[in-house]
Amino acid sequence: MNTSKRYSPEVQERAVRLVFEHEGEHESQWAAIGSIAAKIGCTAETLRKWVRQAERDRGRRAGLSTAERDRLKELERENRELKRANEILRKASAFFAQAELDRRPK
Repeated sequence: MNTSKRYSPEVQERAVRLVFEHEGEHESQWAAIGSIAAKIGCTAETLRKWVRQAERDRGRRAGLSTAERDRLKELERENRELKRANEILRKASAFFAQAELDRRPK
């Protein structure tokens, strides 16, 4: 049974905002994350991942932003499709070339 929870983007955004707003009230960001995660009902690790991605999106941390990750996934999908199409065309070309060689001259 899948026990993982899905959180709406609004809940994620609110939780991340709360971490950034209340970071100064705790001895570390991890302490703020732990406190807020308990209040919204997710694990601290889940909230930490949301916070790290939000930091990347805002340019406060190195790495790919959400938009860049989405674009990369789209390009990788397109690349797979093109490779598959090229493979089909290559095989079709070889098939028809062989059929032309096997054809009897008139």
